[in-house]
Amino acid sequence: MTRDIVTPTRRRLLAAGAAGVLAPTLAGAQRPPVAKETALMQVHFAFADQRFSATLEDNPTARDFAALLPLDLTIEDYSTNEKISYLPRKLTMEGARPFGHEAPGDICYYAPWGNLALYHAGYRHSSGLVRLGRLDAGFAPLLKRGTFPLRVERQA
Repeated sequence: MTRDIVTPTRRRLLAAGAAGVLAPTLAGAQRPPVAKETALMQVHFAFADQRFSATLEDNPTARDFAALLPLDLTIEDYSTNEKISYLPRKLTMEGARPFGHEAPGDICYYAPWGNLALYHAGYRHSSGLVRLGRLDAGFAPLLKRGTFPLRVERQA
């Protein structure tokens, strides 16, 4: 009885390696998702002639903020990069941790002062700052200068 000896070639080795990498991926694609998806909360902001929506993060501070809605507040300019609005009470800081990828359009809670911070220019994370969400269509509405009544409510 004779056996044909198959010599490994580069092509065969690459094919075997690809099969080893793809097999677990393809098998995993057939499994049902393990984690349950969380519905994202949409909120609506209105001040002066500006109306815009935002999507809140799924964190305890954002959920605590959503529990306060609807809110009638005052929004005002602060520094050169944000608008702020003071909340009627402090929000929970449970699970708060540093974050990155700060960008205009972020909505944050600043715990030391108990206020919302809506950013229309660059900023950096600081202690006590929690990202609540992001504006859905950019930060242009925040460029309207001045102090105005602000309405915040869950989006229908």
